[in-house]
Amino acid sequence: MTLLPRLLLLLGILPLTWLPTSRAHHSHPLWGAPHPHRTPRCYSAEELPDGQPPPHLLARSARWEQALPVALVSSLEAEGHRRQPQGALAGPQCPVLRPEEVLTADTHQRSISPWRYRIDTDESRYPQKLAFAECLCRGCISTRTGQETAALNSVRLHQSLLVLRRRPCSPDGAEATSPGAFAFHTEFIRVPVGCTCVLPRSAP
Repeated sequence: MTLLPRLLLLLGILPLTWLPTSRAHHSHPLWGAPHPHRTPRCYSAEELPDGQPPPHLLARSARWEQALPVALVSSLEAEGHRRQPQGALAGPQCPVLRPEEVLTADTHQRSISPWRYRIDTDESRYPQKLAFAECLCRGCISTRTGQETAALNSVRLHQSLLVLRRRPCSPDGAEATSPGAFAFHTEFIRVPVGCTCVLPRSAP
């Protein structure tokens, strides 16, 4: 193959190589990008039973269920009920990684930057409950000793999630808000979904 066809072939392949990366930075999960210039409708108290979003907005919740922070909530709540007789969940503690426990442990438990999940509740947000990841170690676990080392740092990984935000409003457009009246705005939030190891910014 001569030089010119090779260059044309290379130029045709490179955009395909870069495409997933560029889409990853600019893609919008769930419903697409919010519309900042669109004025949300103000729903009166009679239209909103218990202050919940109207049915046509809740119909989109099927897509929420595909998101890890939403899907994990039910299992975390069930686990919390089982732990109630044993008292509240203790603060984060960096575990010792034992080889005999790796085979049966979940990913977040056998990671060298282990984490756990907690339920974050926000009454003005829908979904109101989301699973947030918490790193258990400041450093990372050495694969040689199974114990924490300061040679690496644990940091959280975030997922961009589009949610509904409930805000008080006035159906007649007055400045003063009406009791029980709400508008629902779309908003991107960053949800911690896991932890990973990185080099420290300075020497330990």
